[in-house]
Amino acid sequence: MKFPMYIVDAFSSSADPFSGNPAAVCILSENRSSAWMQQVAAEMNLSETAFLQRRDGDSWNLRWFTPRCEVDLCGHATLAAAHVIWRELGDSRWDLLFHTRSGLLTASKAEAMISLDLPADPPQKLDVAPEALTRLLGQAPYWVGQGRHFLLAVVEDARLVRNLQPDMSLVASLPALGLIVTAPGDEPGLDMVSRFFAPRMGVPEDPVTGAAHCVLAVYWSTRLGKNRLQAFQASQRTGRLGLEITGDRVYLLGRTRTQLAGEFRG
Repeated sequence: MKFPMYIVDAFSSSADPFSGNPAAVCILSENRSSAWMQQVAAEMNLSETAFLQRRDGDSWNLRWFTPRCEVDLCGHATLAAAHVIWRELGDSRWDLLFHTRSGLLTASKAEAMISLDLPADPPQKLDVAPEALTRLLGQAPYWVGQGRHFLLAVVEDARLVRNLQPDMSLVASLPALGLIVTAPGDEPGLDMVSRFFAPRMGVPEDPVTGAAHCVLAVYWSTRLGKNRLQAFQASQRTGRLGLEITGDRVYLLGRTRTQLAGEFRG
C-alpha cells in the first residue's frame, strides 16, 4: 500500500523556512493497526507523526504518535494536519473538525495562519518542588505546578530558560511525562519564553509544543491578568505562537509550511 505523506513545519517563522516544529502527516485510505502507526512514527523519527483518516465526509479521525508512544494531544501535528488538508488536499471549508483522544478539536483559517481550539490544562501548584527539578535547574523554581501530564517550572530569568542544558536522566526521573520550563518574556511584546523536554516519550527536546502551551496559557493569563498572549519557544529551531484563553479552551495561532511531499510505502 501507498499512503500520501507530508512533512510540515508548524508554528514556523514567516522569515525562516527551517523554524518551527516538523511533523509528519500520513493520510490513511484504510484502517491500520496502532502497532503499524507506531512503527511508521519510529521510522519518521520526528517528535510527532499524525495519522488522518476521513470520517463521515466532513470530519477526520486524527491520532498522534511520537517515535515511542501514542499521545493524548499534540498541537503542532494538528496544525500540520490542517495545513495538509487545506493546502495539499484542496479542502475549501473554513473550519476542520478532528475526532481525537482529547475530544473534538477544531482548526480554523486565520488569514495567513491557522487557529486551533484546544482544551486548557490548568496547572495545580505543588507545595514542594521535586529535588531532581531543583538540581537540573541549578536553583529552586519560582513556582512549580502539575498539569495533566506535564510538570511546569517557572523561573524569573529568561536567560536560564534559553541556556538550560538539562540532564535528561533527571528530567526522565520527574513524576510527569514532560517538563515545561518558562520565564517572563525578554523581548518587547513577548509575554513568555519556554522550552519543553520529554525523554520518557522519546522526545528529549521538542522544538515547539502546542500541548505545553495549553498549560502555559493558563498560568501566564492568570499571572499577567490578560487572555491574549505572545509566546516564544526557545529551542534550537525556535517557534512563535499567539495564544488566547477563553473559559476552558485555549486558542493557538501559528504559521505552517510544507517541507516535503511524497508517499509512504507500507
